[in-house]
Amino acid sequence: MDLDELYQTVVLDHAQRPRNYGELPQATIFVQGDNPTCGDEITVYLKLSPEGRIEEIKFTGSGCAISQASTSLMTVKTKGKTRDEAMQLNEAFHQMLTAPVPPAPPKGFGDLQIFEGVRKFPQRVKCATLGWNALKQALLETS
Repeated sequence: MDLDELYQTVVLDHAQRPRNYGELPQATIFVQGDNPTCGDEITVYLKLSPEGRIEEIKFTGSGCAISQASTSLMTVKTKGKTRDEAMQLNEAFHQMLTAPVPPAPPKGFGDLQIFEGVRKFPQRVKCATLGWNALKQALLETS
């Protein structure tokens, strides 16, 4: 399976069956994000341990398959990580999509690599980063 096929398979799977979808009543913080150019909306809920580890993460929202799939994968990849680890992963994801020459993906990046093709479509970069931006804001507000 090439990267394009993998992209379509993973995006469709996560968009149709998003992981960690739903509200989190015991959330430490929640942050809403939207993309007014296309109408995508995401709310990310976090429950952090006293040490700053993401104990639980969920999201709700509506929008295109890219925004929903990217946020779903973000919750899978960041659950259980420390605040610093989640911020590093967030930065690596943004660099992959926006840097003139994206750096090599960090260890554990896995399926997130499939979003590299989105960088060819600047309007879609905002869709792919919407949930990640909400996560970053939530982590900054709790530090």
